[in-house]
Amino acid sequence: MVTARQEPNTTDVTAAVETLRKALTAAGIVLPSLGADVASPSLNLITLGRVRADVALRLAEVIQRGCA
Repeated sequence: MVTARQEPNTTDVTAAVETLRKALTAAGIVLPSLGADVASPSLNLITLGRVRADVALRLAEVIQRGCA
């Protein structure tokens, strides 16, 4: 959701996708549908896509370990 108080998003969505893809690959995780959301380019959204339950659990593991 966009609010009046948010700053304009200047993040390079392509660079963000590639950075995330590299980090996920290093963790042994592949999100096949990972990419820029072309439907709303002004929002710089990234589509993570659909994943199997085992991949979601692996992703949760990696995030939890990184937060510990």
